[in-house]
Amino acid sequence: MDKKIQFLKYKNGLFYVDNSSVDKLSRKFKTPFYCYSLSQIKLNLNNFKNCFNKIKPLICFSVKSNSNLEILKNLNREGCGADVVSIGELKIALKAGINPKKIVFSGVGKTEEELIFAIKKKILLINIESESEAKLINKISKKNSVTTSVGIRLNPNISSGTNKKISTGSSENKFGLTENNFLRLIKEFQNFKNLSLQGLSVHIGSQILRIEPFKKTLKILERVIRKSKIKFKYVDLGGGMGISYENKIKNFDLKKYNNLVEKFVAKKRCKIIFEPGRLIVGNAGILITKITYIKNTNKKNFVILDSGMNDLIRPALYNSKHLILPIKKNKKIIRKNIEFVGPCCESSDKFLTVKKYQKIKEKDFLLISDVGSYGMSLASNYCFRPRAAEILVNKSNIKLIRRRENLDKLI
Repeated sequence: MDKKIQFLKYKNGLFYVDNSSVDKLSRKFKTPFYCYSLSQIKLNLNNFKNCFNKIKPLICFSVKSNSNLEILKNLNREGCGADVVSIGELKIALKAGINPKKIVFSGVGKTEEELIFAIKKKILLINIESESEAKLINKISKKNSVTTSVGIRLNPNISSGTNKKISTGSSENKFGLTENNFLRLIKEFQNFKNLSLQGLSVHIGSQILRIEPFKKTLKILERVIRKSKIKFKYVDLGGGMGISYENKIKNFDLKKYNNLVEKFVAKKRCKIIFEPGRLIVGNAGILITKITYIKNTNKKNFVILDSGMNDLIRPALYNSKHLILPIKKNKKIIRKNIEFVGPCCESSDKFLTVKKYQKIKEKDFLLISDVGSYGMSLASNYCFRPRAAEILVNKSNIKLIRRRENLDKLI
């Protein structure tokens, strides 16, 4: 696991989240269940704040990465805003107490219902992603006799070097406006009497580990701002900064990125908005699971878990790798291909294959690491399986923050 993880680690051979043994947690709560460390979340957030301390950005947490109400409430207490992409995310952000003036609303397909709600709540920015959307927001605003603050999302046509399924800044992607269309829409803004153009938004993808795509994006932003002849109050740089899911992969270099952004701010004199999600909660969550069966074959041993792709779809969807760790360490090693799989009726319902592992047996508990982002938020009821519970550990305090779904109620 990541060296920056301080609150999810082994102590005397037992895995702990803060001051709580996962062994005890696994006997208290029905598996599978998600478990988060509030201390780790706060540490990640403070590290982010400290790195960008000079420019003091508005941090709008990416609600799609983890939409648990209790986690959002805690992030609100730490001063975070919210980046939302649906009326549901907007409503839960507001319920968490997040100030509407710290909320930005992005997404290519905002419906009229969603826009009416966002306009009435007077959120900080609605980031426009098409000319048609601009016209609709202006029409709604005029009908309600209000002026709505908006940004325009630019598609910089940048290859982020990440998985194609989470790339959002290329001309092949559906997001934002091309440079020419962006500049054309700017000229049309004189016709939108009920819109106040406040921001320029950009987001080039997720789980980006190299600095180069961001460096290119900032250069393009400088050029586009110069051509637009607009002094934007806000420049929303989105999120996308990755974390290390494997020991051999280095973390994203925030300090280098900060140096680039500081130079950009010095030239453009704007307020920066960031939309981090994975960087704040990714390494702060684990999925605790139990071994249902171990099936031995000539080629490999299948370790069949009680968690499936409905609980954690990232390996099946993105071919992502999450370390799977025993909650109790021992020194007995098995040298054979071991494949950790789930119970869903899909061959893609598998999590990880390793060439050696410690000796394990049926009914042992394991944990899947780094699932704090895009874990529970992507969970489903596929195969009519109830979604897992979520618990939050704060030092020695354990809190159930979402109950496991009841199968009878689902039926």
